[in-house]
Amino acid sequence: MSVQKPCLRCLLDEADPDGIYRTVKERIDSLDESIKTDSETYLARLEICKCCDSLISGTCVLCGCFAQLRAAKAKMHCPDIPARW
Repeated sequence: MSVQKPCLRCLLDEADPDGIYRTVKERIDSLDESIKTDSETYLARLEICKCCDSLISGTCVLCGCFAQLRAAKAKMHCPDIPARW
């Protein structure tokens, strides 16, 4: 039996499209528009996250958040010091 390694530098939709990602996506979709970031900023933030050594299977190991949920909120920032976005 082979053990699948965690997907390093993957976001949830790439690592687990039918599991946790669906729940996180539903949460992002349900956010009030007044607190969401625009789609261009959201995608730019995720590109930065995907290059970060602290992203493991869609989770930021610096703060424990789901990177896609954090990136979707306009007033949030990267928890790294200094912040990457």
